[in-house]
Amino acid sequence: MRHAEAPGIGDPAGWRLDDCATQRNLSENGRADARAMGERLRAERIDVRRVLSSPWCRCRDTAELLRVGRVDIEPTFGNAYVMSERRGALTEGGRAVLRAWRGPGVLLVVTHGENIAALTGHSPASGEIVVVEASADALRAIATLTVPARR
Repeated sequence: MRHAEAPGIGDPAGWRLDDCATQRNLSENGRADARAMGERLRAERIDVRRVLSSPWCRCRDTAELLRVGRVDIEPTFGNAYVMSERRGALTEGGRAVLRAWRGPGVLLVVTHGENIAALTGHSPASGEIVVVEASADALRAIATLTVPARR
């Protein structure tokens, strides 16, 4: 899942991973979208058993607002756009985590658009979930779930 709406691109100059006030954060619409997506996952009885998140605040906040389970931070899903010099390592690490998941249930990862595009070839909208089928040699995007329309 790409984090919910957070206006802008990248992070402001001088951002720090340990200080959310220095990062690009979720808008009020983004917060509402994350809650709505969580409601959709529960309504559709998606059996989420594990939630992993990028350490960036907008991803952590999205994951928490979904309210589908405890959120664990996984650094390999860190922002490949901002950390472009580590993009290959982040992508390989993410691929390994996804391939290793055997369930039961669903692994939900909240990360960044750049990471998802590198892993699947699909560039998701804010808050979009890309359903991935993992095999020994590939990750394949097989479906998407979009944020429900605002009321």
